[in-house]
Amino acid sequence: MKASEIRSKWLEFFAEKGHNIEPSASLVPHNDPSLLWINAGMAPLKPYFDGRVKPENPRIANSQKCIRTNDIENVGKTRRHHTFFEMLGNFSIGDYFKEEVITWAWEFLTDKKWIGFDPEKLSVTVYPEDEEAYKLWNEKIGLPKERIIKLQDNFWDIGEGPCGPCTEIFYDRGEGYDTEAPESEMFPGGENERWLEVWNLVFSQFNHNKDGSYTPLPNKNIDTGAGLERFASILQNVASNFDTDLFQPIIQKTAELAGVKYNEKTEYDIALKVIADHIRTVAFAVGDGVLPSNEGRGYVIRRLLRRAVRYGKVLGLDKPFMYTLTGTVGDIMGVYYPEVVEKRAFIEKVIATEEEQFHKTLSDGLNILADVSAEAKKQGKSVISGSDAFKLYDTYGFPFDLTEDYASEHGLTVDREGFDAAMKEQRDRARAARHETESMKVQGGVLSDYTVKSEFVGYNDTVSEAKVLAIVSGDSFADSVSEGETCQVILDVTPFYAESGGQVSDQGMLEGGSVRARVEGLFKAPHGQHVHFVTVELGELKVGDTVKAQVDSAMRNDIVKNHTATHLLHKALKEVLGDHVNQAGSLVEPQRLRFDFSHFGSITQEELADIERRVNEQVWKSVPVVIERKAIDEAKAMGAMALFGEKYGDIVRVVQVGDYSIELCGGCHVDNTSQIGIFKLLGESGIGSGVRRIEAVTGRYAYEHLESQMDLLKQAAGLLKSNLADVPKRIEGLNQQVKDLARENESLQGKLGAIEASQLTDKVKQVGNTSLLAAEVQAGSMDGLRGIADELKGKLPETILVLGSKAGDKVNFVVAVPQDLVKQGYHAGKLVKEVASVCGGGGGGRPDMAQAGGKDASKLAQALQHAEDLVARGV
Repeated sequence: MKASEIRSKWLEFFAEKGHNIEPSASLVPHNDPSLLWINAGMAPLKPYFDGRVKPENPRIANSQKCIRTNDIENVGKTRRHHTFFEMLGNFSIGDYFKEEVITWAWEFLTDKKWIGFDPEKLSVTVYPEDEEAYKLWNEKIGLPKERIIKLQDNFWDIGEGPCGPCTEIFYDRGEGYDTEAPESEMFPGGENERWLEVWNLVFSQFNHNKDGSYTPLPNKNIDTGAGLERFASILQNVASNFDTDLFQPIIQKTAELAGVKYNEKTEYDIALKVIADHIRTVAFAVGDGVLPSNEGRGYVIRRLLRRAVRYGKVLGLDKPFMYTLTGTVGDIMGVYYPEVVEKRAFIEKVIATEEEQFHKTLSDGLNILADVSAEAKKQGKSVISGSDAFKLYDTYGFPFDLTEDYASEHGLTVDREGFDAAMKEQRDRARAARHETESMKVQGGVLSDYTVKSEFVGYNDTVSEAKVLAIVSGDSFADSVSEGETCQVILDVTPFYAESGGQVSDQGMLEGGSVRARVEGLFKAPHGQHVHFVTVELGELKVGDTVKAQVDSAMRNDIVKNHTATHLLHKALKEVLGDHVNQAGSLVEPQRLRFDFSHFGSITQEELADIERRVNEQVWKSVPVVIERKAIDEAKAMGAMALFGEKYGDIVRVVQVGDYSIELCGGCHVDNTSQIGIFKLLGESGIGSGVRRIEAVTGRYAYEHLESQMDLLKQAAGLLKSNLADVPKRIEGLNQQVKDLARENESLQGKLGAIEASQLTDKVKQVGNTSLLAAEVQAGSMDGLRGIADELKGKLPETILVLGSKAGDKVNFVVAVPQDLVKQGYHAGKLVKEVASVCGGGGGGRPDMAQAGGKDASKLAQALQHAEDLVARGV
C-alpha cells in the first residue's frame, strides 16, 4: 500500500466517524511562541484542548507535517529517526473517550477495508493505574493479558495544562528483528526493533495545575498520533522507513547523481538517508516561509542543509546538488501538500543559494581547522580540544569525523569526550527550553461554557444600542459592577472590533441612564463572543442594562487606513521583490502599520522607493474597496491571497481593491483608497530567519512625519546658511573641504612623523645581541603612529621598534620586527600584546607588524621599560 493511500484511508475512515478533516497546518506555529516548530499533530490544535477556542465540530482528524530535530545525530543511522515526518491524528474535544477511540483504532488497524493488520501481531501497553483502558483491550477487544503490558511511562504530561494516561499499539515484525536488543528489552514498549510502535492514544483527562496538583478536566479529550512512515514500512514489507516510497525516489535520484548504489556500502547508505531526510525538511520549511539564517528556525534549516551537503561530499558530490532534489520531493508529496510543487522554483533558488554559500564556508572552516591544528602543535599538544571541534561542528557544519580525519592526517587526535560534553550541554539547554515552554493553558475559565450568542455589527456601524448579557468580575460572573471597578462585558450586539489578524481592538464608551463605562480593549471568548475590557467611570453597570455602544470613530478611521494600506503594501512587495514574498505577521494600530514578510537578501533604497510609489499610486487612483462574503473555493478561484498561518471556514470575507489586490481578511477597511491620504515608509529591517519588517504611516500621521522631516531640512538649511534647494550642494561642498583638509593633515602628519623619526635614531639600545628602540612619540592617531614606524623601519632596518603614543587617557602601541629577527623567534603580535597589558589593554597581529591599545596612559613609560625585559627574553 502506497503511503498516499494510507493517508487517504486514515482521513476517509475518520470522516466516516463524523470527524472534521483539518488540513495540515504550516510548520511554523501560528500565534504560539512556545514552539519553534509544529512537532505533533496536536500542536496546532492546542487552543481547542485547553479551552481557549471551541471547535465547530469536537471530532477532528488530520495528517500533519512535523519537524523534530532533538535527535539529529541518529538520522540515517537508525531505521526510523527523521527530522521531518507526518503524524496521523484523530482528536476528540470533550466528545468521545476511551471506549470509542480504542474500538476505532482496532477497527482501522485490523479491518481489511482499511489497514488489514493480522490481529495476532498487535500488542498494547497501558498505564498501570488505568484499569478502564486495560479492561477495554482485554474484555471488549479480546486481547489476551500477555499482550497487554503495563508500563509506568504511559502517562503523557508536558507540564501545566491537560494531561493523562496513554495506550500505545505495537506491531510484531517477527523474530528476524530481535537480534540487536538484550533479552531484558524484548517486549512491546522495550528498546527493541521487533515490536514497532504504530499508534499512541492519549486520554487527556486531568489538568496539571500550577501548584503541581492534578484535577479532573472539565471536558475530557482524546489526542492520538500515528506515524505514516511506520505504517508504510510495515505495509510495504521493508526493513526501514527509508526503504518506503516516501524516501526511495529521493535516495535513488541522489545515488544516480553521485554514481553510487544504495545497499552496497554502509557509509554511502547513511549519507543517502541523511540527504533524503534533510531535503524533505528543508523543502517543506522553505515552502512555509522559513529561510536559512543564523538564528531560530532559519538556523535549524541552515544546519540541516549544511549537514546534508557534507554527507554529499562522502558520496563525491562536491558541487551544489540538494536543490535538484526539490522536484522529487514534490513528486512524492505534492498530491497532499501542493505547496512544495507550487513553490518549487523559489525553494530551489533558496537551497541553491545556500549551498553555494556553504561551499565557501567549508573552505573557511578548513582554514580555521588548519590554524587550530598549527596552534596545538606549536604549544606541544597532540590533541584538538573538544570545544574547538564542537565550534567547527556547530558553526561550520563540520561533522566530528571530518575534524578527526583531518587531525589524523596531521598527527593529532581530537578530544571526543569534550566534544560529546559540549553536544550534551546544547541538547540539555534545548530540552529544558522545550519543557519550560511547551505547556498549554490550564483548561477551564468562566467563559469556557458560556454559549449565549453575541453579534458583531462593527463592519458597518460604529454606534449601536446593546444589552449587557454578562459581566465577569475577577474569576466569576457578577450581576453588577460599581464606579471605579474593572470587568469584562459581553453585549448582545457590539460595534467594537476584537483584536485579530494584526488589527488592534477598538476603544470607546458604553453609556446609558446614569452609567458611563470606558471600553479599553477586547478579546474573543472560546465560543467567539467579543468580550470587552471595561472600566466603569460613572454609576453602576448591571446585567440587563441597555447601553449605547460607541466606538472611538477617529481611532477607527486611522486604523482602517493602515489596514487597507497593508493589503496594498503586500501586493507592491510581490510586484517588486517577487511572488515568494508572503506575510509573516502584521500590526495595524491607529498611529502606524508594521508588516513582516518572508524574503531573503536585503532591499535596496531604489526598491523601497518603488514599493512606496506603487502603494501611493493606488491611493491617488481613488480605487473602491469592495468587501464580499464568498465560499472559500470561489474566493481562491478569484485569486484571493490566504494569509500565512490563518485558518478559514467554508465562507470567507474577500477584500478586493480594484484589480490590484484581493485577500481573505476579517478586518476593517476604508471604502475607497483615497481615504488613506498618503502612504509613507518609515523604515525597513531584517528581523531574523529570513523575515524582514517594514513600518509605515498613513493619513494624518504621514503628514505629521513629513512635516517633522521638513522641519529638520529647514534647520539644516539655516545652519548651512542656504535655501532648501541648495542644501545637498552645500553639504557636498563641505564634504570636499573636509577631504581636502584631511589630505593636508595627513601630509603634515607624515612630515612631523619623519622629523620625529629622525630624532629617535640615537635612542636605540642594544639588548643582548638585538637592537631595540622602545620610545614614546607624539602621534595623534594610530595611523600617525604607524607612519612614524614606517619611517623608522627605513632608517633602522635591523632594529625592533616598540612605539607608544598617548591619546587622552588611553595609549596606542605599534611594534615592528625585522624579518631576520622573526626567523629567530621574535613575534610582533605577542610582544605588543604583553606590552599593552601593562596599560590594561590588548592587541596582536603578524609576526613582523602588530598594534594594540591600552586604557591607562599613565603607565606608558612602565610598558616601554617592560618591552626591554621581553626582548631580552626573546619574545
